[in-house]
Amino acid sequence: MSGDAHLLVAADYVVFAVVLLLSAAVGFYYAWRSRKQGTSRDFLTGGRKLNALAVSMSLTASYMSSVTVLSNPAEVYRYGAIFGYLSISYVLAVVYTSEVFLPVFYRLAINSTYEYLELRFSRATRLLAMVIFFFNALLYTGLVIYAPALALNQVTGMNLWGGIISTATVCTLYCALGGLKAVVWTDVVQIGIMFAGYMSVIIKCVILKGGISTILSDAQEGGRINFVDFDINPLRRHTFWTLVIGGTFGWSAVYGTYQPQVQRYNSCKTIKHARLALFINVLGLACTLTSSVISGLCLYSFFKNCDPWKAGQVSSPDQLLPYLVMDILADHQGLPGLFFAAVYSASLSTVSTSINAMAAVTMEDLIKPRIKLSEKKLLLISKGLSLFFGIVCVAMAGLASLMGHMMQAVSIIGGVCGGPLLGLFSLGVLCPFVNSKGGLWGLVAGLAAAVSVTIGEIISPSPPEMTRPLSLSTEGCNFSSGGSLNWTTPLPTEPSLYTATPGQNTDDIHVVQWQSPSYLYFVVIGGLTAIIVGIIISLLTGGLRETVDPRLMLMKEDTLSYHLFKRVKDGVMGGTDSVGQPNKEDEINNPAEEKFDNTRVSSF
Repeated sequence: MSGDAHLLVAADYVVFAVVLLLSAAVGFYYAWRSRKQGTSRDFLTGGRKLNALAVSMSLTASYMSSVTVLSNPAEVYRYGAIFGYLSISYVLAVVYTSEVFLPVFYRLAINSTYEYLELRFSRATRLLAMVIFFFNALLYTGLVIYAPALALNQVTGMNLWGGIISTATVCTLYCALGGLKAVVWTDVVQIGIMFAGYMSVIIKCVILKGGISTILSDAQEGGRINFVDFDINPLRRHTFWTLVIGGTFGWSAVYGTYQPQVQRYNSCKTIKHARLALFINVLGLACTLTSSVISGLCLYSFFKNCDPWKAGQVSSPDQLLPYLVMDILADHQGLPGLFFAAVYSASLSTVSTSINAMAAVTMEDLIKPRIKLSEKKLLLISKGLSLFFGIVCVAMAGLASLMGHMMQAVSIIGGVCGGPLLGLFSLGVLCPFVNSKGGLWGLVAGLAAAVSVTIGEIISPSPPEMTRPLSLSTEGCNFSSGGSLNWTTPLPTEPSLYTATPGQNTDDIHVVQWQSPSYLYFVVIGGLTAIIVGIIISLLTGGLRETVDPRLMLMKEDTLSYHLFKRVKDGVMGGTDSVGQPNKEDEINNPAEEKFDNTRVSSF
């Protein structure tokens, strides 16, 4: 950053340290409490005894990474509040997950999502999906650790690698000691800290501006209240359709197939609790998104006449919110510390989730099928794996420094990895005629399609007419911006509504043939390609003669909608028994699970 960084004071560091110590304390507590249980299954799944409220808060916290806290407000600041349409995709994705994936995964009582792929398709499919997961989790986790440390380093002068190593150390400690229970209950504490940080900024902004109406009025004048955009053009970055359709595919991939989320709702004590956790989680996601949008509008209200990014006061849009915090909260000792603790809590929750998930996948997909070990040794290996992945995450944070802006990097990683897996799991659960060849080639084709559009976007970024960044002004700035600018993107060379797009060469426009779709559609392209290719290959290779274990497929009796429809149809009295049946299965945890585990082991 150019210019003088605002420095944190002692009170801020005290608040920050207390948050880190509180997180570590929860891990130590659950390590002490569960010291006599001693099975790797309990360590990785919480013993399947967790309740809906804790799991729902953990689901929200693990989603609410430092990317959410720092990048989403900057996204609204630059592109407008239309970003809020993502809330519709949250609801659609959670309904799809609850109806399609949850019943099957919960019934099988699997510790690793990718176990299902071997049971349904083949070992090769399972291993390829596992490689995709590790690629996704490691890159994303590195980014989540590195990005906030960089932002805070440049805005406040906080030590960069001190922040990175403290985050990773605390995460690794409570993951290795307390397992999934520690991760979930720490998430519950951290989500409270995250919202407190968000609210401290929003409330102070509203007070300084004399009410929320001033902020909304400024946003309206600056074109940030841009909800009326129903353009169906898939090349447009953000419209109602890209956000709802692309968002639904993206979040279905996260909640339906991504190991950390599946591992959480599978740790609930009954399927009713698992479903409830998913639906309560939607409220958490909506509150998070609302906070992000309001924070973005607050940013615009304060910086409408002097954009710190264009004026060279910050080197990236991701630093705008920390910059505002140091500007408006610096007089309140401890409050900047609370906000930065919120940012780090967001990192801690996501990183601990990934560490625990990677340990579970390694244990279930690589170690257990090949080596017979006692439960005591498996538990020790599980803890060792958590320690190992914590160290790897620090190394990945170094790689993340090469990945550019957070939002773009996260969407690229998620689009490439999430879409093909969503297509594959949907085929497995919904289409009994899709065989192992169709599943494997569908996954490969979906991956190839997602990688292709991603490379196209990198080589030929979308032009400003498609991304439509909103105007930013430096007319009201009262400082010199010459000589010491630290740009990450070039300034427009002429007055324009649009900021320049990195890599776009206007002299060679006639050479560029590729037009990139919205980044939100990468996951859609990957998913639909996997589904179409999987179905075609299966039909050509005798898929209609396929026989599949019914436990691996979705049955109509599994779905909530079936029982609700039946209750409406038969009347309350007639539907009581049918609605009650699944609940008997809900309470069966250990006997059924052990029985299925035995059949599963014999299939390796």
